Amino acid sequence: MTGVEQVFREEYGRAVAVLVRYFGDIDVAEEAVQDAFAVAVRKWPQDGIPPSPAGWIITTARNRGIDRLRRESAREEKHAQAALLHATDEPPEEGPVRDDRLRLIFTCCHPALAMSAQVALTLRLLGGLSTAEIARAFLLPEPTMAQRLVRAKGKIRDAGIPYRVPREPDLPDRLRAVLAVVYLIFNEGYTASSGDRLTRESLCAEAIRLGRLLAELMPDEPEVMGLLALMLLVESRGAARTDARGELVLLADQDRALWDARLVAEGRELVRRCLRRGAPGPYQVQAAINAVHTDPVTDWRQIVQLYDQLMTFTPTPIVALNRAVAVAEVDGPAAALELVDGLDLDRFHLFHAIRADLLRRLGRDTEAAQAYDAALARTENAAEQAFLRRRRAELPG
Repeated sequence: MTGVEQVFREEYGRAVAVLVRYFGDIDVAEEAVQDAFAVAVRKWPQDGIPPSPAGWIITTARNRGIDRLRRESAREEKHAQAALLHATDEPPEEGPVRDDRLRLIFTCCHPALAMSAQVALTLRLLGGLSTAEIARAFLLPEPTMAQRLVRAKGKIRDAGIPYRVPREPDLPDRLRAVLAVVYLIFNEGYTASSGDRLTRESLCAEAIRLGRLLAELMPDEPEVMGLLALMLLVESRGAARTDARGELVLLADQDRALWDARLVAEGRELVRRCLRRGAPGPYQVQAAINAVHTDPVTDWRQIVQLYDQLMTFTPTPIVALNRAVAVAEVDGPAAALELVDGLDLDRFHLFHAIRADLLRRLGRDTEAAQAYDAALARTENAAEQAFLRRRRAELPG
């Protein structure tokens, strides 16, 4: 990665956030920052990276943006005139950057926007991912993703969605949406919904980067810390999730020597900090569950108790399904199967995969084969399909 590329990845969202405040328009801010990086690509290899790369980019982007708006304003373009009027004569300072990025995150995740638009905008404006990169990540045609981004930014502009952190009474609900978007990005990266590979590492890395940013901006929010801990602990197992042939390896069969000890230690420390806060929430409880999995011997009874606590926060069929997996380790597969069969998750491939495994363990092989077939019909991820076919082929007869 070149110096310009590294600065782009680290500072793009920061610069866009400052320029959105300055110009009051996302498109103008984006174009100005992209222009500034285009200048950097030409100048920095010869002149060297400036002492304050972020300040250089912000100042250059501001000047380029003003120049462009003046040219367009001279042609009586009302949009350009409005953005130019919004800009002040004061140079943008780097001091308020923390608040600016937080404002931009909440703008991207405004409830007036569809979840798909929230995800795309977050990756585009905070992560600096190109439209093509986001389209590839979610297996959509680039023109479709481009239209989605245009519509989302247009809705922000036309509906007058405010560029600000919500008022304190509204913060919990809005923060919940922000965390959900970041976690959705991580989950799509950790187990891709379709495609030839089990994971999309770039999406995992981007979600964790956004999680770190939120933890930096909102250090007193325990659920932010809990989400970051959860992602780090889950990501720590990445290298052990597939074998040399790229095939899926279940948690119980993974080589723990391949786990990333640095991420495990960081995640566990964050969980301890959450516990000291004494204000549990769903992400913190999920992080605690994954922390227990990193103990030398997994305490399944403790995991069941943690799932019981998680059910009080998010009593969803998915949580109940995961709880049943832990119950199988404590009370046996028959008790777990009774719980699973009471869930309405027919369209969810993991429901059928878990049910197939429980039936296999009970020796009900014909039913297990049917459940494996149902799971295969409901996933488009090639690595998961290969795993399910192998498990089905291992059934007696």
